[in-house]
Amino acid sequence: MLDRALRGWSAAVYAFLFIPIITVVVFSFNASRLVDVWSGFSLKWYGTAWTDPSILDALKTSLIVAVVNALLAICFGTLAAIGLQRVGRRLRGVFETLVYGTIVTPEIIIAIASLLFFVTINIDLGIPTIIVTHVVYNTSIVALIVRARLAGMDRTLEEAAQDLGATPIRTLWRITIPLLYPAILAGGLLAFTFSFDDFVLTFFVSGATSTTLPLKIFSMLRFGVSPVINAVATVMLIVTLASIFTASLLVRRNSRGEAEGGLLLATARSATQGQVA
Repeated sequence: MLDRALRGWSAAVYAFLFIPIITVVVFSFNASRLVDVWSGFSLKWYGTAWTDPSILDALKTSLIVAVVNALLAICFGTLAAIGLQRVGRRLRGVFETLVYGTIVTPEIIIAIASLLFFVTINIDLGIPTIIVTHVVYNTSIVALIVRARLAGMDRTLEEAAQDLGATPIRTLWRITIPLLYPAILAGGLLAFTFSFDDFVLTFFVSGATSTTLPLKIFSMLRFGVSPVINAVATVMLIVTLASIFTASLLVRRNSRGEAEGGLLLATARSATQGQVA
């Protein structure tokens, strides 16, 4: 009896979460201008949405912000994860607290703090301020994912490369980074996703000429819900789900540790080419 009740409750929760999303997707193909009246299948609202210069400009801004944010978050997050592995326990604990603190802090707090910071140092709001704010948040995401991979990685491979004469930089580039590649890419995809569809952080630190796609949708909603908004939201949903699904596959592959000892030893040896005479 209890099992049935729990299953029913779970089904109700999932229905509450996903039925509105499914409704938006379905009615994005509605031929009618009325979002709550189905009058036939049509793709015309997608054509209308993606020929609107304002929507295209917002999409371009979102992609620029998301891509640059992902690249910077990958660099900072990966280096932070590697650095945390090589410091003492106390110092590591301090930085891990900062990393977790960034993630659990409500976005509204980070947004207000970022806005106050930029206003205090007299920086004009725009795409650079959006990118900086997103990077601060998403670097922690990448660091946690890469850190999890580092925790299960065999350190003897790095030691073998160094014993064969590879420098620390060459070992990092030829051994550590390739082994971390699935986790790095997964973290980058998640950073891209969180930045692409972010509204709260972007709303506070964006300028008049730096409207992203979520902000554009919000401004359009002030005049009422239209099939065009449904079409734009559906495309955003597809991009987001594709990125998350790809990141999930990479994390699974990463956790399984597909590389075998012989291949890894060959990689370690390749890192020393040109280093040992």
